[in-house]
Amino acid sequence: MRTFNQIVEHEFQQDYYKKLHQAVEQAYQTTTVYPPKEEIFRALNLCHYDDVKVVILGQDPYHEPHQANGLAFSVTKGVKVPPSLVNIYQELHDDLGVPIPYHGDLTSWAKQGVLLLNNVLTVERGKANSHRHLGWETFTLNVIKALNEREKPMVFILWGRNAIEKKKCIDETKHLVLTSPHPSPLSAYRGFFGSKPFSKTNEFLMNHGMEPIDWSIKNV
Repeated sequence: MRTFNQIVEHEFQQDYYKKLHQAVEQAYQTTTVYPPKEEIFRALNLCHYDDVKVVILGQDPYHEPHQANGLAFSVTKGVKVPPSLVNIYQELHDDLGVPIPYHGDLTSWAKQGVLLLNNVLTVERGKANSHRHLGWETFTLNVIKALNEREKPMVFILWGRNAIEKKKCIDETKHLVLTSPHPSPLSAYRGFFGSKPFSKTNEFLMNHGMEPIDWSIKNV
């Protein structure tokens, strides 16, 4: 039985990751970086490898104060829901009729086996994509490859060009891959709205004998 700990530990030994770790450590010491260091791998810590049903792959963490918390698209309760998540909630409502929540904490999704993973896991304050090409893309690609090897099928939801690039390493004869533009206000109207990823995901899970995801977010 594989675990994310084993996968991550293997990556830690690789030369690319040693360079990445050095660059990220220096960035935390010299600039303001999100998420907090102890939450970088939170998405992998909340899901078990064998229990993942859905992977939602985003771009990089939110880059404004108090937003990024280690889960792609999620923010802690009490933090204003960011525009991308507003659009995700709108599509969820249009797709499944789920009431639009008051907060942006997606922990309940993660606990059901939804891996909320960004393509890049850190970012400098106020500078979107500032940690691209440090090596995170290789790390997350290897996580996706490890998941792809699993016999039990899952759904990969790839939002935005950077995420969609990873489609080439996923076996679509086994897993379901759903792609669309990123839910950010800049691109959501180009095909994210109306893509119905939530109902398509649950239909696939049920067709393969799995419990569907309860996508509703409780306002408590």
